Amino acid sequence: MNPLALGLGLFVMVIWGINFAVGKIALAELPPIFFMAVRFALVALVLVWFAPVPRAHLRGLFIASIFIGAGHYAVFFTGLAGVEAGAASIALQLQVPFAALVAALVFRERLGWLPAAGMAVAFAGVVVIAGTPRIDTNPIPFLLCVASGFFWALGNIRVKQLGRLNSFAVNAWIAVFTAPQLLILSLLFESGQFDALAGAGWRGWGGILYMAVAVSILSYSIWYWLIARFEVNQTMPLTLLMPVFGVASGAVFLGEALTPRLILGGVLAVAGVAVIQLYGLGGAGRAARARTKDGKSV
Repeated sequence: MNPLALGLGLFVMVIWGINFAVGKIALAELPPIFFMAVRFALVALVLVWFAPVPRAHLRGLFIASIFIGAGHYAVFFTGLAGVEAGAASIALQLQVPFAALVAALVFRERLGWLPAAGMAVAFAGVVVIAGTPRIDTNPIPFLLCVASGFFWALGNIRVKQLGRLNSFAVNAWIAVFTAPQLLILSLLFESGQFDALAGAGWRGWGGILYMAVAVSILSYSIWYWLIARFEVNQTMPLTLLMPVFGVASGAVFLGEALTPRLILGGVLAVAGVAVIQLYGLGGAGRAARARTKDGKSV
């Protein structure tokens, strides 16, 4: 990975890390699934006019949108409403062992003992965090954050399988497919959404604009560009920095305490993820490219 790509990847991690604190602030005014529906509707309205239509890959992008949008975002932000931003950012790191497992199944890669040990350490770290008093009394929100990492892994593997698509097209059409899915889920499981939106102040609208512009339009366009051009073991290690920025943003903007269990669990989770990324994901990236030709799965 060249210096420009590395710098772009680090920039994305900063945006994603701060995103946890911004989400917590916005969720004080808006229901989580509806919050995401408005975000993706705005992203779609901005990008769809400028992005080419990847007609040969619309079905694949629709499947990815179910995992990334309706799966990951609906589940994660529902969990984030009831858990601290720092703990949620660490729980989301389980996307990496989930990605390794999915890649092993999809690309028929054998996992060695080092990646397996890394998975065990990463899960152990999350278990340590889950034992903190606040999470232990109501583990459901934290478990939702963990589960969302599985959906994120599925979505990113699916995007990788599609080959080198235009990053704006990927972002735009995932948003187009995701917004109505989230709106339907919100109407089914939430209430008072439109009143909340009408009464939202700078926290709610600021969160929508930050996530729509900085996260979805800017950072995800960069991320899709990176994962289409570099191997999985070159891009995924960058996500090790996301919980660092996530925990820091929770402490700075929300006053969240850096407890010993949170620090220990975070260190274990990040260490386990690092082992997986160093020893368990390189083959998946090569296998993905071997299965693509001219941007089409074969």
